[in-house]
Amino acid sequence: MHDVVIVGGGPVGLFLACELGLAGCSVLVLEKEAATDSPWRTEPLGLRGLFGFSIGAFYRRGLLDALVGASFRPGGREPRTGPDEPNRPAAVGHFAGIVLDPALVDLAALPFRLPSPAPESTMISLHAVESLLSGRAAELGVEIRRGTAVDAVRQDADHAVVSAGGADFEARWVVGCDGGRSAVRRLAGFESTGTDPAFTGYTMVGTLADPEKLRPGINPTPTGMYIRMATEGHIGMMDFDGGAFDRSREPDRDHLQEVLRRVSGTDVTVSEVRLASTFTDRAKQATTYRRGRVLLAGDAAHIHSPLGGQGLNTGIGDAVNLGWKLAATVRGHAPDGLLDTYTRERHPIGAQVLDWSRAQVSIMRPDEHARAVQGVVRDLLGTGDGTAYVFQKVSGASIRYDLGGAHPLVGRNAPDFRPGDGECLGELMRDGRGVVLDFSADRRLAGPAAAWRGRLRHVAGAPVDDLGLGAVLVRPDGTVAWADGHGFAVDEFERAACRWFGRPGA
Repeated sequence: MHDVVIVGGGPVGLFLACELGLAGCSVLVLEKEAATDSPWRTEPLGLRGLFGFSIGAFYRRGLLDALVGASFRPGGREPRTGPDEPNRPAAVGHFAGIVLDPALVDLAALPFRLPSPAPESTMISLHAVESLLSGRAAELGVEIRRGTAVDAVRQDADHAVVSAGGADFEARWVVGCDGGRSAVRRLAGFESTGTDPAFTGYTMVGTLADPEKLRPGINPTPTGMYIRMATEGHIGMMDFDGGAFDRSREPDRDHLQEVLRRVSGTDVTVSEVRLASTFTDRAKQATTYRRGRVLLAGDAAHIHSPLGGQGLNTGIGDAVNLGWKLAATVRGHAPDGLLDTYTRERHPIGAQVLDWSRAQVSIMRPDEHARAVQGVVRDLLGTGDGTAYVFQKVSGASIRYDLGGAHPLVGRNAPDFRPGDGECLGELMRDGRGVVLDFSADRRLAGPAAAWRGRLRHVAGAPVDDLGLGAVLVRPDGTVAWADGHGFAVDEFERAACRWFGRPGA
């Protein structure tokens, strides 16, 4: 029997598998697709944006160089990294088709930021991410079985069983990371709530007889929206039909040409279609991310439109949050209720992402009211404050879990503190343990922290910049669990450590 069976071998499932493997858990990953290099996962169709919150997770596990090395670099340009980078993100993206100017964002003006080697964003294919994580998972002893579709999930008080490919796989826990049409979600009886779609979206790769008739980039129009990508023949479209076409039939050349002409307002001709698929802005979320011994993460827990590129990043955030909590539960030193904090912390984040998607769709509708609101939003996003607001939302910089701490840094992603001349915080977390950074001159936390040896690393030293703090307790997912000024009390640290890391010495 495995400790954990993960259903779904995409980036979310594989990142979770690596987190569990790093903690010494026995893990089996079941993936229904046999091939790993389909055109939907490689460049250009498989390209996705990773932003600061997600990139930080790779950095903390020693995977930053591999991630940057595998990233898409148009024209051979290397991503800028390191403490000497300017205080501007390389890109912010768009909101509802409104392209934002990164020059309007001053990173140094945002709260609780320190220099880090991790870039603010990068473009990478799903195939590249999965290859990187598959290799790391194998190093950690994770077993991956491909071409294995799940057809049953059952559980009792002590274990769960996944039936797939004519075999039964027992585990103490099962996690569904199997996408928007999750079999685990359906088979385990999870309920989802949300909103129905407003549009059918299209992605196609083909040949246009007259591509000059389409403007490059993102183009909202009075009848929808189209995107002419940098790769020749790669087109995206949004047709506000209430999602009627999606999954109704295969999008053929005639239908794609009809939609493209309607939303672009041109008589452009589609000569050939090599690949095409549809999607919608259906926005739904599981009411809970846990039912007994079965949990959900990524698109299995929440689905929404791809506007803003939040799907992969939200899924990585789920895996990072769940991994250490499930591992502590498996190993028997989790404090009571630790696993329940996964839903409590991540469900509101998923709900925010769904609303972020809905907000964009609401002002992209082809009607006069939506266009009026979009004009106001466009003006607001042309300001530094407006663009910074979107940047913080998209990058994950605005994420703050409600952990009840008094200090405003508690619940946020930890800045990359560098104690003295030693390693940065991100480098100190490669083994998956929590870290207590002790900036005090008398190293007053050395003794108390020793009680959690194996779960916590104590690092002392005056940092390059302490942001006005005397000590910081960081969970394995990079979240600040406790922070206090130079007059901090040891008993406050001990209460926080017990809350997140269980009884000392257990």
